[in-house]
Amino acid sequence: MANNLSNSLILIVSYFFLQIFLLNVDAKVTSIIVFGDSSVDSGNNNYIPTVLKSNFKPYGRDFKGGKPTGRFSNGRIPTDFISEAFGVKETVPAYLDPAYNITDFATGVCFASAGTGYDNLTSQILNVMPLWKELEDYEEYQMRLKGYLGTKNAEEILTEALYIISMGTNDFLENYYVLPNRPLLYTIEEYQNFLTGIARSFITRIYELGARKISLTGLPPMGCLPLERTTNLISGRDCIQNYNKVANDFNKKLRALVATLNNELSGIHLVFSNPYDIFYKIIQNPESFGFENEAFACCGTGTFEMSYLCEEHNPFTCRDANKYVFWDSFHPTEKTNAILAAYSVTTTLSVFI
Repeated sequence: MANNLSNSLILIVSYFFLQIFLLNVDAKVTSIIVFGDSSVDSGNNNYIPTVLKSNFKPYGRDFKGGKPTGRFSNGRIPTDFISEAFGVKETVPAYLDPAYNITDFATGVCFASAGTGYDNLTSQILNVMPLWKELEDYEEYQMRLKGYLGTKNAEEILTEALYIISMGTNDFLENYYVLPNRPLLYTIEEYQNFLTGIARSFITRIYELGARKISLTGLPPMGCLPLERTTNLISGRDCIQNYNKVANDFNKKLRALVATLNNELSGIHLVFSNPYDIFYKIIQNPESFGFENEAFACCGTGTFEMSYLCEEHNPFTCRDANKYVFWDSFHPTEKTNAILAAYSVTTTLSVFI
Protein backbone atom coordinates (compact mmCIF):
# COMPACT_ATOMS: atom_id res chain seq x y z
CA MET A 1 0.00 0.00 0.00
CA ALA A 2 2.79 2.43 0.95
CA ASN A 3 4.57 1.77 -2.35
CA ASN A 4 1.40 2.54 -4.30
CA LEU A 5 0.97 5.80 -2.41
CA SER A 6 4.57 6.81 -3.03
CA ASN A 7 4.25 5.93 -6.69
CA SER A 8 1.15 8.11 -6.90
CA LEU A 9 3.06 11.09 -5.56
CA ILE A 10 6.02 10.43 -7.87
CA LEU A 11 3.69 10.35 -10.87
CA ILE A 12 2.11 13.66 -9.86
CA VAL A 13 5.44 15.40 -9.39
CA SER A 14 6.94 13.85 -12.53
CA TYR A 15 3.96 14.89 -14.61
CA PHE A 16 4.23 18.40 -13.25
CA PHE A 17 7.87 18.77 -14.22
CA LEU A 18 7.25 17.17 -17.61
CA GLN A 19 4.59 19.81 -18.11
CA ILE A 20 7.06 22.51 -17.08
CA PHE A 21 9.41 21.30 -19.81
CA LEU A 22 6.68 21.28 -22.43
CA LEU A 23 5.40 24.69 -21.44
CA ASN A 24 8.87 26.19 -21.38
CA VAL A 25 9.12 25.27 -25.04
CA ASP A 26 5.68 26.24 -26.29
CA ALA A 27 4.02 28.63 -23.85
CA LYS A 28 2.67 31.87 -25.29
CA VAL A 29 2.31 33.57 -21.92
CA THR A 30 4.57 36.61 -21.60
CA SER A 31 3.91 37.49 -17.97
CA ILE A 32 2.01 36.43 -14.85
CA ILE A 33 -0.14 39.16 -13.26
CA VAL A 34 -1.71 38.32 -9.90
CA PHE A 35 -4.62 39.73 -7.89
CA GLY A 36 -5.97 38.31 -4.65
CA ASP A 37 -5.39 37.51 -1.00
CA SER A 38 -2.84 35.57 1.08
CA SER A 39 -3.18 32.53 -1.17
CA VAL A 40 -1.15 34.48 -3.75
CA ASP A 41 0.37 37.49 -1.92
CA SER A 42 4.15 37.38 -2.45
CA GLY A 43 4.90 40.17 0.03
CA ASN A 44 2.82 43.30 -0.53
CA ASN A 45 1.59 43.32 3.07
CA ASN A 46 5.19 43.89 4.18
CA TYR A 47 4.83 47.48 3.00
CA ILE A 48 1.44 48.51 4.36
CA PRO A 49 0.40 49.26 7.98
CA THR A 50 -1.30 46.00 8.88
CA VAL A 51 -0.74 43.36 11.56
CA LEU A 52 -1.26 40.64 8.97
CA LYS A 53 2.31 39.92 7.89
CA SER A 54 4.60 36.93 7.42
CA ASN A 55 7.98 38.52 6.68
CA PHE A 56 9.70 36.77 9.58
CA LYS A 57 10.84 33.27 10.42
CA PRO A 58 9.76 30.49 10.37
CA TYR A 59 7.84 31.69 7.29
CA GLY A 60 9.99 31.16 4.22
CA ARG A 61 12.33 28.72 5.92
CA ASP A 62 12.23 26.45 2.83
CA PHE A 63 12.29 29.36 0.36
CA LYS A 64 15.49 29.86 -1.60
CA GLY A 65 18.06 31.06 0.93
CA GLY A 66 15.70 30.40 3.83
CA LYS A 67 14.32 33.89 3.39
CA PRO A 68 10.96 35.06 4.77
CA THR A 69 9.43 37.10 1.94
CA GLY A 70 5.92 37.82 3.13
CA ARG A 71 4.50 34.70 1.50
CA PHE A 72 2.20 32.86 3.89
CA SER A 73 3.99 29.54 3.57
CA ASN A 74 7.27 27.83 4.34
CA GLY A 75 8.27 28.35 0.71
CA ARG A 76 6.74 29.21 -2.62
CA ILE A 77 3.06 29.77 -3.33
CA PRO A 78 0.97 28.46 -6.27
CA THR A 79 1.52 31.45 -8.55
CA ASP A 80 5.30 31.01 -8.25
CA PHE A 81 5.00 27.42 -9.48
CA ILE A 82 2.60 28.44 -12.25
CA SER A 83 5.00 31.15 -13.41
CA GLU A 84 7.82 28.61 -13.52
CA ALA A 85 5.64 26.13 -15.39
CA PHE A 86 4.98 28.68 -18.11
CA GLY A 87 8.68 29.35 -18.44
CA VAL A 88 8.42 32.90 -17.16
CA LYS A 89 10.37 32.91 -13.86
CA GLU A 90 10.58 31.00 -10.59
CA THR A 91 8.86 33.61 -8.43
CA VAL A 92 6.39 36.46 -8.97
CA PRO A 93 7.53 39.63 -7.15
CA ALA A 94 5.30 41.86 -5.04
CA TYR A 95 4.54 45.21 -6.65
CA LEU A 96 5.22 47.15 -3.44
CA ASP A 97 8.61 45.53 -2.83
CA PRO A 98 11.28 48.23 -3.42
CA ALA A 99 13.85 45.55 -4.22
CA TYR A 100 12.20 45.15 -7.63
CA ASN A 101 11.62 47.59 -10.46
CA ILE A 102 9.68 47.79 -13.70
CA THR A 103 12.27 45.60 -15.43
CA ASP A 104 11.36 42.77 -13.03
CA PHE A 105 7.64 43.49 -13.23
CA ALA A 106 7.60 43.30 -17.03
CA THR A 107 7.54 39.50 -16.81
CA GLY A 108 5.37 39.12 -13.75
CA VAL A 109 3.98 41.08 -10.84
CA CYS A 110 1.75 40.47 -7.83
CA PHE A 111 -0.78 43.01 -6.56
CA ALA A 112 -2.37 40.68 -3.99
CA SER A 113 -2.81 41.58 -0.34
CA ALA A 114 -3.23 38.98 2.39
CA GLY A 115 -6.51 39.34 4.27
CA THR A 116 -8.42 41.01 1.47
CA GLY A 117 -11.50 39.85 -0.39
CA TYR A 118 -14.01 40.90 -3.01
CA ASP A 119 -15.95 42.83 -0.34
CA ASN A 120 -14.34 46.14 0.68
CA LEU A 121 -15.46 45.52 4.25
CA THR A 122 -13.26 42.42 4.38
CA SER A 123 -10.11 44.45 3.72
CA GLN A 124 -11.00 46.90 6.49
CA ILE A 125 -10.93 44.21 9.19
CA LEU A 126 -7.13 43.96 9.23
CA ASN A 127 -6.40 47.17 7.33
CA VAL A 128 -5.15 45.53 4.16
CA MET A 129 -5.46 46.57 0.53
CA PRO A 130 -8.97 46.37 -0.90
CA LEU A 131 -9.52 45.05 -4.39
CA TRP A 132 -10.01 48.54 -5.78
CA LYS A 133 -6.50 49.46 -4.55
CA GLU A 134 -5.04 46.39 -6.27
CA LEU A 135 -6.70 47.61 -9.46
CA GLU A 136 -5.39 51.13 -8.92
CA ASP A 137 -1.85 49.78 -8.54
CA TYR A 138 -2.31 47.75 -11.72
CA GLU A 139 -3.33 50.85 -13.65
CA GLU A 140 -0.22 52.62 -12.36
CA TYR A 141 1.85 49.60 -13.40
CA GLN A 142 0.43 49.80 -16.92
CA MET A 143 1.57 53.40 -17.21
CA ARG A 144 5.04 52.52 -15.91
CA LEU A 145 5.32 49.58 -18.30
CA LYS A 146 4.37 51.73 -21.29
CA GLY A 147 6.95 54.29 -20.22
CA TYR A 148 9.59 51.56 -20.00
CA LEU A 149 8.83 49.53 -23.14
CA GLY A 150 6.78 51.88 -25.26
CA THR A 151 3.03 51.61 -25.73
CA LYS A 152 3.01 48.95 -28.46
CA ASN A 153 5.39 46.52 -26.72
CA ALA A 154 3.73 47.05 -23.35
CA GLU A 155 0.26 46.40 -24.74
CA GLU A 156 1.50 43.20 -26.37
CA ILE A 157 2.82 41.96 -23.03
CA LEU A 158 -0.39 42.94 -21.23
CA THR A 159 -2.52 41.16 -23.83
CA GLU A 160 -0.48 37.95 -23.76
CA ALA A 161 -0.07 37.91 -19.97
CA LEU A 162 -1.91 35.38 -17.83
CA TYR A 163 -3.99 37.12 -15.17
CA ILE A 164 -4.68 35.09 -12.02
CA ILE A 165 -7.39 36.09 -9.54
CA SER A 166 -7.53 34.24 -6.21
CA MET A 167 -9.63 35.41 -3.26
CA GLY A 168 -12.95 34.94 -1.47
CA THR A 169 -12.18 32.79 1.58
CA ASN A 170 -11.72 35.84 3.83
CA ASP A 171 -15.08 37.25 2.77
CA PHE A 172 -16.73 34.31 4.47
CA LEU A 173 -14.42 33.23 7.30
CA GLU A 174 -13.17 36.67 8.41
CA ASN A 175 -16.23 38.70 7.53
CA TYR A 176 -19.64 37.08 7.00
CA TYR A 177 -19.32 34.43 9.72
CA VAL A 178 -17.57 36.74 12.22
CA LEU A 179 -19.04 40.23 11.92
CA PRO A 180 -22.75 41.13 12.13
CA ASN A 181 -22.79 43.66 9.26
CA ARG A 182 -23.25 41.48 6.22
CA PRO A 183 -25.61 38.85 7.72
CA LEU A 184 -27.97 41.72 8.63
CA LEU A 185 -28.07 42.72 4.97
CA TYR A 186 -27.76 39.41 3.12
CA THR A 187 -28.63 35.75 3.39
CA ILE A 188 -25.62 33.58 2.58
CA GLU A 189 -26.82 33.09 -1.00
CA GLU A 190 -27.44 36.81 -1.43
CA TYR A 191 -23.94 37.49 -0.13
CA GLN A 192 -22.52 35.01 -2.63
CA ASN A 193 -24.38 36.86 -5.39
CA PHE A 194 -23.04 40.16 -4.05
CA LEU A 195 -19.46 38.86 -4.25
CA THR A 196 -20.03 37.36 -7.69
CA GLY A 197 -21.21 40.76 -8.89
CA ILE A 198 -17.98 42.34 -7.65
CA ALA A 199 -15.96 39.63 -9.40
CA ARG A 200 -17.88 40.35 -12.58
CA SER A 201 -17.14 44.07 -12.39
CA PHE A 202 -13.46 43.47 -11.65
CA ILE A 203 -12.95 41.05 -14.55
CA THR A 204 -14.81 43.38 -16.89
CA ARG A 205 -12.57 46.27 -15.83
CA ILE A 206 -9.26 44.46 -16.39
CA TYR A 207 -10.65 43.24 -19.72
CA GLU A 208 -11.29 46.87 -20.66
CA LEU A 209 -7.67 47.58 -19.69
CA GLY A 210 -6.40 44.89 -22.05
CA ALA A 211 -6.49 41.58 -20.16
CA ARG A 212 -7.52 38.62 -22.33
CA LYS A 213 -6.13 35.49 -20.66
CA ILE A 214 -7.68 35.29 -17.22
CA SER A 215 -7.95 32.54 -14.59
CA LEU A 216 -10.57 32.98 -11.88
CA THR A 217 -9.76 30.75 -8.91
CA GLY A 218 -12.48 29.21 -6.78
CA LEU A 219 -12.55 28.55 -3.05
CA PRO A 220 -10.88 25.60 -1.31
CA PRO A 221 -12.73 23.35 1.17
CA MET A 222 -12.48 26.14 3.74
CA GLY A 223 -14.25 24.18 6.44
CA CYS A 224 -11.18 21.92 6.60
CA LEU A 225 -8.65 24.62 7.41
CA PRO A 226 -7.00 23.76 10.76
CA LEU A 227 -8.25 27.01 12.33
CA GLU A 228 -11.84 26.18 11.43
CA ARG A 229 -11.43 22.60 12.67
CA THR A 230 -10.22 23.99 15.99
CA THR A 231 -13.50 25.85 16.43
CA ASN A 232 -15.35 22.57 15.83
CA LEU A 233 -14.23 20.80 19.01
CA ILE A 234 -17.66 19.33 19.70
CA SER A 235 -17.33 17.22 16.55
CA GLY A 236 -13.76 16.21 17.33
CA ARG A 237 -12.15 18.80 15.02
CA ASP A 238 -13.88 17.45 11.93
CA CYS A 239 -14.19 19.67 8.89
CA ILE A 240 -17.08 22.14 9.12
CA GLN A 241 -19.16 20.81 6.27
CA ASN A 242 -21.46 23.83 6.14
CA TYR A 243 -18.47 26.01 5.25
CA ASN A 244 -17.45 23.49 2.61
CA LYS A 245 -20.95 23.61 1.14
CA VAL A 246 -20.80 27.41 1.00
CA ALA A 247 -17.47 27.17 -0.82
CA ASN A 248 -18.88 24.67 -3.30
CA ASP A 249 -21.99 26.76 -3.91
CA PHE A 250 -19.93 29.90 -4.45
CA ASN A 251 -17.68 28.03 -6.87
CA LYS A 252 -20.74 27.09 -8.92
CA LYS A 253 -21.65 30.76 -9.16
CA LEU A 254 -18.12 31.67 -10.23
CA ARG A 255 -18.14 28.93 -12.86
CA ALA A 256 -21.44 30.28 -14.23
CA LEU A 257 -19.97 33.78 -14.26
CA VAL A 258 -17.02 32.56 -16.33
CA ALA A 259 -19.37 31.04 -18.91
CA THR A 260 -21.42 34.25 -19.06
CA LEU A 261 -18.43 36.56 -19.51
CA ASN A 262 -16.89 34.34 -22.18
CA ASN A 263 -20.08 34.89 -24.16
CA GLU A 264 -20.35 38.61 -23.46
CA LEU A 265 -16.77 39.88 -23.79
CA SER A 266 -15.34 39.50 -27.29
CA GLY A 267 -11.87 37.98 -27.41
CA ILE A 268 -11.65 37.11 -23.74
CA HIS A 269 -10.32 33.68 -22.72
CA LEU A 270 -11.52 33.28 -19.16
CA VAL A 271 -11.17 29.98 -17.30
CA PHE A 272 -12.36 28.81 -13.91
CA SER A 273 -9.64 27.14 -11.84
CA ASN A 274 -11.31 25.12 -9.12
CA PRO A 275 -8.97 23.97 -6.32
CA TYR A 276 -11.77 22.46 -4.25
CA ASP A 277 -11.80 18.87 -5.51
CA ILE A 278 -8.04 18.26 -5.60
CA PHE A 279 -7.59 19.98 -2.23
CA TYR A 280 -10.37 17.89 -0.69
CA LYS A 281 -8.80 14.71 -2.10
CA ILE A 282 -5.51 15.68 -0.44
CA ILE A 283 -7.28 16.24 2.88
CA GLN A 284 -9.32 13.03 2.66
CA ASN A 285 -6.38 10.88 1.51
CA PRO A 286 -3.19 12.64 2.58
CA GLU A 287 -1.06 9.50 2.43
CA SER A 288 -1.71 9.13 -1.29
CA PHE A 289 0.00 12.48 -1.80
CA GLY A 290 2.87 11.77 0.55
CA PHE A 291 1.53 13.60 3.60
CA GLU A 292 1.23 12.38 7.18
CA ASN A 293 -0.92 15.10 8.73
CA GLU A 294 -3.86 16.99 7.26
CA ALA A 295 -5.76 18.10 10.37
CA PHE A 296 -2.99 20.05 12.12
CA ALA A 297 -0.60 22.60 10.64
CA CYS A 298 3.18 22.46 10.86
CA CYS A 299 3.64 25.75 12.69
CA GLY A 300 3.22 25.73 16.48
CA THR A 301 0.49 23.47 17.81
CA GLY A 302 -1.05 23.50 14.35
CA THR A 303 -4.44 24.55 15.68
CA PHE A 304 -4.64 28.34 15.63
CA GLU A 305 -1.21 29.88 14.90
CA MET A 306 -0.93 32.25 11.96
CA SER A 307 1.08 35.41 11.21
CA TYR A 308 2.75 36.71 14.41
CA LEU A 309 1.44 33.74 16.42
CA CYS A 310 3.51 31.54 14.12
CA GLU A 311 6.87 32.60 15.49
CA GLU A 312 10.37 31.23 15.12
CA HIS A 313 10.95 29.92 18.63
CA ASN A 314 7.73 27.96 19.09
CA PRO A 315 8.97 24.53 20.26
CA PHE A 316 5.98 22.73 18.76
CA THR A 317 6.69 23.68 15.13
CA CYS A 318 7.35 20.62 13.00
CA ARG A 319 10.76 19.79 11.56
CA ASP A 320 9.61 18.60 8.15
CA ALA A 321 6.85 20.66 6.55
CA ASN A 322 6.64 18.21 3.64
CA LYS A 323 4.75 15.83 5.92
CA TYR A 324 2.00 18.42 6.46
CA VAL A 325 -0.78 19.64 4.19
CA PHE A 326 -0.91 22.97 6.02
CA TRP A 327 1.91 25.27 7.05
CA ASP A 328 -0.04 27.46 9.47
CA SER A 329 -3.66 27.24 10.57
CA PHE A 330 -4.90 28.92 7.39
CA HIS A 331 -2.35 28.32 4.64
CA PRO A 332 -0.88 25.30 2.79
CA THR A 333 2.72 24.18 2.82
CA GLU A 334 4.95 24.70 -0.21
CA LYS A 335 4.48 21.03 -1.11
CA THR A 336 0.70 21.39 -1.13
CA ASN A 337 1.02 24.59 -3.16
CA ALA A 338 3.12 22.72 -5.73
CA ILE A 339 0.48 20.01 -6.07
CA LEU A 340 -2.34 22.55 -6.41
CA ALA A 341 -0.35 24.46 -9.03
CA ALA A 342 0.47 21.27 -10.93
CA TYR A 343 -3.20 20.36 -11.03
CA SER A 344 -4.14 23.81 -12.28
CA VAL A 345 -1.42 23.90 -14.93
CA THR A 346 -2.28 20.48 -16.32
CA THR A 347 -6.05 21.08 -16.37
CA THR A 348 -7.65 24.52 -16.77
CA LEU A 349 -4.48 26.49 -17.51
CA SER A 350 -3.28 24.06 -20.17
CA VAL A 351 -5.46 25.92 -22.69
CA PHE A 352 -2.91 28.76 -22.62
CA ILE A 353 -0.08 26.61 -23.94
